[in-house]
Amino acid sequence: MRFRLVNLFKSMKVTLAATLLFASGSNITQAADNFGENTREIAPGVYSFRPIGSHYFSMFMVTDDGVAVFETVNSKHSTAMLEAIAKVTDKPVKYALHTHNHWDHSNGGGVMQEAGAQTVMHKLAADWLAAHPHKDSSAPDIVWDGNRKDIVLGDTTIEHHYLGLNHGLGMTVFVVPERRVAYIGDLVTPNRVMFSLVPDFNIKEWERSLTEIEALDFDVAVCSHNHLHNGKALDGCTKTHVVEERSYIQDLRKAIFAEFKKGTPASEVSTAVKLPQYSHWDMYDQWLPLNAQRILLDIWMGPYPWVPEQ
Repeated sequence: MRFRLVNLFKSMKVTLAATLLFASGSNITQAADNFGENTREIAPGVYSFRPIGSHYFSMFMVTDDGVAVFETVNSKHSTAMLEAIAKVTDKPVKYALHTHNHWDHSNGGGVMQEAGAQTVMHKLAADWLAAHPHKDSSAPDIVWDGNRKDIVLGDTTIEHHYLGLNHGLGMTVFVVPERRVAYIGDLVTPNRVMFSLVPDFNIKEWERSLTEIEALDFDVAVCSHNHLHNGKALDGCTKTHVVEERSYIQDLRKAIFAEFKKGTPASEVSTAVKLPQYSHWDMYDQWLPLNAQRILLDIWMGPYPWVPEQ
């Protein structure tokens, strides 16, 4: 087993260079989808937002009592979002909601605080951020705990759903049932395979969470990353994409076990696996072997990360 794992880790070096596409700031085929537009209304008073040239999507919702912002990303992103909001309404931003702890999502809150908003974050994310502050991060104004919190703004209820240990810490899915909309960070990425080596994901818990997201009360959502083409990314995502995300994970696991049954050496499984039904998805050629390696390691060594149930 040790020899096989050593060979597996050696094989990872061959495909690991693909992650540099992300680290170097590549838009990963998103540039052709910009068309000079960064805001689109996806439900009454609810807008999908992405700065031109970025692959991070946020959402903002306008009510009679003010605006709620979903995902601040960073200061540059948040400043651009405030400019976009000002073109839609003169209502003040009351709340800025964070999905989870990762810096590439939780930075930029200070911009919203300076604009008069209260920032909101789950305790697990807030505790991590307090221990690992970034120069562009700020402590949240409202910290909540447990599995559910509601905030009422105008005629809407913003449901905060913490679904457990799936990705990062404190990962929260937001639902506004009156507008039939949701905001989903990182857990669903339409038209793209899983990110690289799938860092900081508990795969089995991710699958469970996707099943629970499918049961939530919404018709359309904004996914923080969206690789739909032909100008469709700003339209958001749907439950169909939630199902497709889960199906991809499960199909990849089945393909790995199929290679085991054929007698493929463990060190060759990740490059032998093919999922032609997903070959049109972005980063298929570059990241499929890395995705397979991660699932393979989970099969051998158990899920990561893991904590006992509270």
